[in-house]
Amino acid sequence: MSDTEWLKLEERTIKAEKEAQQIEYELDRIATGDLSFVGNPELDKLLSENEKLKHRLAILENAIKFESSKSNATKKPKETPKLITDIKSINDSICIVDELKNIFSIAVSSAYPDLEDPPVVITLSGNNPKFGDYQCNSAMPICNLLKAKNIKTNPREVANNILNKVPSSPFVAKVEVAGAGFLNIYLNREIAEHVLNLILKSGVKPPPVKRQRIVVDFSAPNIAKEMHVGHLRSTIIGDSIARVLEFLNHDVLRINHLGDWGTQFGMLIAHLQDKFPNYKTVSPPIADLQAFYKESKKRFDEDEQFKKRAYSCVVKLQSGEPDYTKAWNLICEVSYREFQKIYDRLDIKIINRGESFYQERMNVVVKEFKEKGLLEEDEGRLIMWVNPETREGIPLTVVKSDGGYTYDTSDLATIKQRVEEEKADRFIYVVDSGQSNHFVLIDGCARRAGILTGDKKVEFVGFGVVLGEDKKKFKTRSGDTIKLLELLDEGLKRSLDKLKEKGRDQVLTSEELKKAQEAISYGCIKYADLSHNRINDYVFSFDKMLDDKGNTAVYLLYALTRIRSIARNAQISESELQSYAQKSSIKLEHDAEWKLGKVLLRFPEVILKVVNDLFLHSLCEYLYEITTVFTEFYDKCYCIEKDKSGNIVKIYHERLMLCEATARVMEKCFYLLGIKTVSKM
Repeated sequence: MSDTEWLKLEERTIKAEKEAQQIEYELDRIATGDLSFVGNPELDKLLSENEKLKHRLAILENAIKFESSKSNATKKPKETPKLITDIKSINDSICIVDELKNIFSIAVSSAYPDLEDPPVVITLSGNNPKFGDYQCNSAMPICNLLKAKNIKTNPREVANNILNKVPSSPFVAKVEVAGAGFLNIYLNREIAEHVLNLILKSGVKPPPVKRQRIVVDFSAPNIAKEMHVGHLRSTIIGDSIARVLEFLNHDVLRINHLGDWGTQFGMLIAHLQDKFPNYKTVSPPIADLQAFYKESKKRFDEDEQFKKRAYSCVVKLQSGEPDYTKAWNLICEVSYREFQKIYDRLDIKIINRGESFYQERMNVVVKEFKEKGLLEEDEGRLIMWVNPETREGIPLTVVKSDGGYTYDTSDLATIKQRVEEEKADRFIYVVDSGQSNHFVLIDGCARRAGILTGDKKVEFVGFGVVLGEDKKKFKTRSGDTIKLLELLDEGLKRSLDKLKEKGRDQVLTSEELKKAQEAISYGCIKYADLSHNRINDYVFSFDKMLDDKGNTAVYLLYALTRIRSIARNAQISESELQSYAQKSSIKLEHDAEWKLGKVLLRFPEVILKVVNDLFLHSLCEYLYEITTVFTEFYDKCYCIEKDKSGNIVKIYHERLMLCEATARVMEKCFYLLGIKTVSKM
């Protein structure tokens, strides 16, 4: 029995109990001499209902007992987490917070063995080192659980009991009870040194997770229309999510669910036949498909005969007539080429799979739904409710009154295909927030139809609107939607102007300048989007994006090139540094070194958070934190010492190795955000 079914069973039981109690109350009044019911025609009805309710209640209570016994019989005893006891067995992909949860899970369970699933809450302590590096904040919620069992205690006493049961671990240097019952956890520096040395030897590795097949549905422009700024967020966010999942070795299917079917193709084909009658033998030179679309739409709206022809073309296309299919393919191919120009520039890989792919599958879905009795007629339409009993919200329209299908039908067929044919485990849709209710309905109906079962669900990754600096929807001065290609061109122009303003064109080769221009241009556009909480609207401003101070791509890219330049200034190549790392190791002796090491240690923790909640601004915040903490380290710790003449007198190799480890983690973060890095800026 699912959690939802269990909850409904309990609700029905509670309701039946309340009804029975009310009737028992009325009958008690009669038994105690209150004869106001005597002669009342409802008395017999009341007695009859009481007997029925007692019967219903007995059935429900038996059902709960059965399900409870079944659940207890199948419930496995909670396994004690296995702790890492030897530093040498720790790999560079270890998630520190997960290991701390294991340690304190054992401590809490040992201190309070009678509590079932007691909370183990591990958080970062903040910037003040006197509060430790992490905190276990389980004492207060456990105290509340104990009080509910009439056990008198207080959070500090609970914290001390947990402290006494904390097992020894190479991860933890010490644990202290502070304040009202916080457990301050101090990490062992040797752990950080060990992990950072592994990064130098073998690179930045992903934390281990169970491999899944995951569909990421993003971008999704319409054929015969140009991509505009409205497609920007879905494209950027979807690509970055896919990169993070691929980094964790998941099998990711990147799908571009294109709008490539429908009435508009009738008018496009009819216009193509008139304008390029030899299209069957000579590929039509449609350079500007948007203009071509506008011409056909104008004819469709103004010419009744053309409109009739357009509808006729739709029928012939849908019936599979070769000439019409060829025309449709030609139009789609022109769009694919235009879309690909943008995907190439943004370094985005995606598989085109339009609505047309699901046409036959929609027929199957409708047939199955009819056979299962899931559809009902409504003014000629066939609709489907998530819950036909409550009829809350709005239904999906599966078949229109004219017999045609809708986006609802397409989306249901899409999920069915991804479950049954792709064998996917997760289904991620990166779509604007305005579609959230639609995907709730799709998930509910797919679940009702038995397509989605268990923990499989539609994961809706919504995002806000791109605004102009006037805080209104981002448009051109004339009110038109801004074309994405024009936006990218403007970014290239402005980034080059910025580089020239800083005199970089005087010190970089033409090839280096071009790489820096593209990295800054596309990087600043992506980072400005991803660094905001995706559910919020954000203001698009090239001036702010190209600022070389603060949390911007320009500042972060520049910081990385500066880190890379330190070894160059020491006249040590990356291979020499790699060779040195095989013989020696990073030591985090200075407080600034230790602070930087702890930040780098959190990389797996940040990645796992992004995978779970699909909010990429956490990764951006982490990248910015690395940069600011590195700056603090660089200001306080010499990596190279020079004399007054500028000659190198001393090189701190361990610190250069720490710089290299920092650069590698930063580069991995940039890659996961889809931002290219450069060695010089």
